[in-house]
Amino acid sequence: MELESRIAVVGVVVEDRVNAAKKVNEILSLHADIIVGRLGVPHKGKDAGVIALIISGTTDEIGSLTGKLGNVEGVKVKSAITA
Repeated sequence: MELESRIAVVGVVVEDRVNAAKKVNEILSLHADIIVGRLGVPHKGKDAGVIALIISGTTDEIGSLTGKLGNVEGVKVKSAITA
């Protein structure tokens, strides 16, 4: 049985850019096939940044991406997925 593709918005807050950026970018690269759009904004004056992602994939694919990102120290992730 093939899982249905869904659209999701994922917000990623990177609180420790110096230590987490490389790992975050590696994870995003591994999931590039489901990323439709990406906007990254550094927080000037702080070692932090925000990434907004538009995703199109199965719930398993979206969960894999958000789970891996959420396991990176200094990173917080929230997502909203279509029904």
